[in-house]
Amino acid sequence: MRRRNGLWLALLGLALLVAFFVYRSRSAKGDAAAAAKAADPQARVVPVLAIPAARRDVPITLEGLGTATAFQTVTVKTQVDGRLDALLFREGQAVKKGDVLAQIDPRPYLIQLHQAEGALARDEAQLRNANLNLKRFRDLGAQKLVAQQQVDDAMAAAAQLEATARVDRAAIESAKLNLEYARIRAPVDGVTGIRNVDVGNLVRQSDANGIVVLTQLDPIAVIFTLPQDELQAVARARARGPLGVEVTSRSGEPLGKGELLVVDNQINQATATMRLKAMVPNPQSLLWPNQFVNVRLRLDTRKGALALPATAIQRGPSGTFVYVVGSDMTAAIRPVEIELTQGDVVVLSKGVAEGERVVVDGQNQLRPGAKVSLREPRGPGAGQAPGPGQAQGSSRTQGPGPAPGQGQPQGGRPGAPGEAQGQPPGRPGGAAGPPAGARAP
Repeated sequence: MRRRNGLWLALLGLALLVAFFVYRSRSAKGDAAAAAKAADPQARVVPVLAIPAARRDVPITLEGLGTATAFQTVTVKTQVDGRLDALLFREGQAVKKGDVLAQIDPRPYLIQLHQAEGALARDEAQLRNANLNLKRFRDLGAQKLVAQQQVDDAMAAAAQLEATARVDRAAIESAKLNLEYARIRAPVDGVTGIRNVDVGNLVRQSDANGIVVLTQLDPIAVIFTLPQDELQAVARARARGPLGVEVTSRSGEPLGKGELLVVDNQINQATATMRLKAMVPNPQSLLWPNQFVNVRLRLDTRKGALALPATAIQRGPSGTFVYVVGSDMTAAIRPVEIELTQGDVVVLSKGVAEGERVVVDGQNQLRPGAKVSLREPRGPGAGQAPGPGQAQGSSRTQGPGPAPGQGQPQGGRPGAPGEAQGQPPGRPGGAAGPPAGARAP
């Protein structure tokens, strides 16, 4: 009986062992099939962001660093010596040309005026008497009753008094001018700074600091630099007409728009750059002297260009390409030729037709023929090609070839700052060419 029970237990253990091995074998086959299915690019749906290729006006611009500077800077000084009786402005006040800023004690110059007027009255009286004597001597000379020498002496005396009267009139004008100088007026429209002297001090023409510095801030000047290699492009654009400039803060906030005034007459050999000066209206005082700014100089506008975001461009062994989403929701590689790169916008000369959907994010997971699903952009305007006036950076025209920085992180797409271009959130690294096993065009 015991032997029979032992045999049954042995058979039961063997059956359980066989069942376990059968289960493990089937599970391994299922896992392998699932892994193979997951590894098949044709079987997995890849979420991507795609936009239609569209024609738009692309501004051709150059960007440089600049400094705002007062259009005019005047150190207000006294032109006469005297005690400062009054300051008629507030520090930081906007003043107009001709406004009275300060008053110098006028009494010494008023006395000089009265003295000059008295001297003129005296000399004019003497001149009238000399003219009467001259008339008498001329009459007597005509009758041969006096010598000609006496007539000539009378003429000389009259002429001398006439000259003395002219000197007196000039002294009166000088005294009046000094009185006018005693009232110090603003020479230009501008904003006053911090005063350099207080009421009651004795001010002189030789004072180096003056009374106050007056700066004209509306309009304001912006001086910026560009590489010397851009000189020909700027010269050709200026020949076609005035060039506009856009001024922004270091963070990209718009501060004003103006017009290019002048290109400096020499290149800085130390830095191989040229200086340019623009005039920008500044009614809200958003620009301030010595403020660092970004300046965008618009050279031209490419009308009706087929433009895409630079994030759409990929680089492979055969050149630049993009992924195009077909009507069957599959991705296909399309070789493209870049006509020029303008900031984060590229203009294509060939390769993509208007209206075709081009992948701008998620290319690192794509294979030719892979199934895709379109996802919504993250954040306002994310995934959209920048419109006119939004492109930044240099406008250096490029022939066919890769756009700068393709296949590398470029600061993140709109709506997801800091993410690598062409990567899903959380995946480090840049978008490279086609993965192993895929053939680039």
